[in-house]
Amino acid sequence: MISFTRKNKKDTIRLNQEGEVPYFYFPLLQDTGLVHHGFSTRLGGVSSGEFASMNFNMTRGDDLSNVEENFRRFCRAVGCDWEKAILSHQTHTVNVQAVTEDMIKPGRTLMEKKPFTDVDGLITEVPEAVLVTSFADCVPLYFLDPVRHVIGLSHSGWRGTVNHMGEVTVNRMKETYGSRPEDILACIGPSICRDCYEVGPEVAEAFQTAFSGKEADQILQKNAAGKYQLDLWKANEQILLNAGISEEHIAVTNVCTCCNPELLFSHRYTKGRRGNLSAFLSLCGQDE
Repeated sequence: MISFTRKNKKDTIRLNQEGEVPYFYFPLLQDTGLVHHGFSTRLGGVSSGEFASMNFNMTRGDDLSNVEENFRRFCRAVGCDWEKAILSHQTHTVNVQAVTEDMIKPGRTLMEKKPFTDVDGLITEVPEAVLVTSFADCVPLYFLDPVRHVIGLSHSGWRGTVNHMGEVTVNRMKETYGSRPEDILACIGPSICRDCYEVGPEVAEAFQTAFSGKEADQILQKNAAGKYQLDLWKANEQILLNAGISEEHIAVTNVCTCCNPELLFSHRYTKGRRGNLSAFLSLCGQDE
């Protein structure tokens, strides 16, 4: 039994294990039967040292053959096809890329599966295409339109959040595929919690500008040191509500990356000496 800390007793997210690979999943998505999905832990892979063991980062010094094996293991565990995976070079933007069938070509190398630069969100209607985004404290956002059979997966750190990445993703799903916000299911994945995330006045000011006074008061809490504790979970939930997604269609994590360093990679906890976690999302094939 793998132990970990939750910030509250909500049952919005659960831990499962397939073989040696543990992963988090959302019942809100799982119960539709329309997708394969998961959020990784740092367990069950082949990397070593500060990358041990399920690392998905390609640029911090881990052997790329280890990283690719980690991807293969995780995809098998959650029922996705690694050959159909697509990633992007994330740079804290709110750029969202629509993934088309011609982009999912067999036989691509690890780096060829990462063709987009300055893209932090992916959306698609292509069955079995595997969207992948990477994290180490930032917020994973999962989207499923069960009516149009469209999915989205976005990376939202504080910069993405203050620029309303969740709403941008919803709007791209509307524009590209005709999704309606009231149909969309959305999940906020494991990331740093308010108690662990102290920010300075310049970041606090950006959120006070980007959100209404009442919303900002819920998102920011001034601490004894004169800085602020930033609640990215609450901020992203508010963004999704403002985008037109109903409250009952939103699942908010209660698992903090920084509170669980034995289970999850955290940039803040390790001061940058870490691997990456990843979120995976794929529409089931027509035969499933």
